Amino acid sequence: MTDLDVQRIVVSDVQLLVPEGDEPDPEVSIVIPALNEELTIEDFVAWCHEGLAGAGVRGEILIVDSSNDATSELALAAGARVLRTPKRGLGRAYIDALPYVRGRYVVMGDADCTYDFRQLREFVERFHEGYEFVMGSRWKGSIEPGSMPALHQYFGTPVTTWILNRVYGSKFSDIHCGMRGITRDALERMDISSQSWEYASEMVLKSVHMGLRTTEVPVRFLKDREGRLSHHKRAGWFSPFQAAWINLRAMFVYGADFFALKPGVVLTAVGLLFTLPLAFGPVTVGGITFSLYWMLFGSMLTILGLQSVFLGCIAQVLYDYTGRAARRWGQVFRYTRTVTLAGGLFVAGVALSIPLVVEYAGNDWSLPHGIDPEGYLAVLGLLAVIASVMTFTNTLLLHAALLPRPKGQVRP
Repeated sequence: MTDLDVQRIVVSDVQLLVPEGDEPDPEVSIVIPALNEELTIEDFVAWCHEGLAGAGVRGEILIVDSSNDATSELALAAGARVLRTPKRGLGRAYIDALPYVRGRYVVMGDADCTYDFRQLREFVERFHEGYEFVMGSRWKGSIEPGSMPALHQYFGTPVTTWILNRVYGSKFSDIHCGMRGITRDALERMDISSQSWEYASEMVLKSVHMGLRTTEVPVRFLKDREGRLSHHKRAGWFSPFQAAWINLRAMFVYGADFFALKPGVVLTAVGLLFTLPLAFGPVTVGGITFSLYWMLFGSMLTILGLQSVFLGCIAQVLYDYTGRAARRWGQVFRYTRTVTLAGGLFVAGVALSIPLVVEYAGNDWSLPHGIDPEGYLAVLGLLAVIASVMTFTNTLLLHAALLPRPKGQVRP
């Protein structure tokens, strides 16, 4: 590359290579991880230049390269910036690239010419309309025959997209589309932490948590060039299943409140329905007698439900980018009021349990064979004591989560 005026900037374990004629003030940054893509990289960079020209914007192409072939040299010669990094994961490539992104808008994808980057206009138009997160959708665009395995096209992507939409209340049509755009400001605030394939789901999930203004645009998905193997095929038959699993893990972890808050409310309501009517003894409904064992079952459901509700509230606060969850649960569980209520509940629970303790002590430290009303009230009292302790401790945890994070602490 002696014919190129190449600037080399080395920071830590990454190296930035800048080509001759580099755009000094890009509006759009096309940021692409690459691993041994010498077969397609020249055409891909040419597509990006064509797409930027067609969209009428100034742009840069930043290839984040961990190859051991000629990918870097070819990309640089074609007019792309190249950030040389160690091989350490797809998500980490975007983390490494962020300090070097200069554009106001960022478009992501793959360097294998499976996504048609000549079609950038709609991404740019959506950005100019004020959208912060622009997802590509192969289902709204086109999927070339043979470009996607049938298992992915008809099962994997539709099912995981459906799961995510149910958990997060979103309306995405293709959560695994690799071609997507985001404003640089939103990407910085998103603080991506995933090192591998799950970065894609993390981005989608955090876009919902952050309340980003989001839309979808159609994209063309093309099959691999002759002679090229996809990264999944290079990694072996198990790779797609591993990628699916870690993406599902990200969905569930970042959507923990879905599995805790609403189910917890339901469990608590059902548990109290079985517990409170039995406070003074057995109840018969339609020939079925509900007695102490049903009350114990109801108490168990109530305890599980309450704990799930508290954990769901804390989860929402931990992933709160807008401040809405923090304000809502801070108001609901005001410290002084909630701790006072917990204390009152504890005292009431102990009071309800005392008659059974007195009877136990007066019966030679053994319980009578028959359970009288004091026994039912004692079960209610024990439930009240447990609920009070749970309320107190979880209120402390909630308010700890509401505290300002220490400077430099990474958000989940």
